[in-house]
This record gives sequence, structure tokens and C-alpha cells, in this order.
Amino acid sequence: MNKGYWIIAWKSITDAAAVERYIAPGTDAILAHGGRILAAGVPARAYEEGLSSRLVLVEFDSLQLAVSAYESADYQASLTHLVGAAERDVRIVEGAG
Repeated sequence: MNKGYWIIAWKSITDAAAVERYIAPGTDAILAHGGRILAAGVPARAYEEGLSSRLVLVEFDSLQLAVSAYESADYQASLTHLVGAAERDVRIVEGAG
């Protein structure tokens, strides 16, 4: 079974305090559902059409676990802090076999 990954690109942040309120419950929910944060931060380099915005890469043991974690009640509750405070591009992909 291939792993599942969240790839999150933060497009804009208009309320840094609200984002800070998201981080603890969001991280707790990710970890509670078996997620492992592999990378987080601004890219060291951005090529082609890449943007230098904050990125987060989270690994799960399967694609289904990645989807279930995102759709879980506790993670969805953490997202309420981001409403009107940040825009993100969140993608869930299956790892290469």
C-alpha cells in the first residue's frame, strides 16, 4: 500500500494571530491521525513557476489515512481559525509505488 501525502502551499496570510491559533490544534490533529510532518517552511529555492511561499509536507501510511485525517472532525475544527485569515492550496496525493 502506497503512502499518502498532504502538500500544503500557503498562498497568503492576512491574520497571523489566527494562523498561530490554528497551529497547535491542527498539528495535534495531524499527529493523532498518524501524520508525520516531513517538511515545513519557505523553500530554499523556487524554480520555473514556483513561489517562495510557506510549504508543508505531511506523510501518512496510506492515501486513505491522509484523506480521513483531513476530513476528521478535529482537523476540520482547527481550520475554523483560518477562515478569513489565510488562503492555502491543499492537495492530497498518493506516493509512488
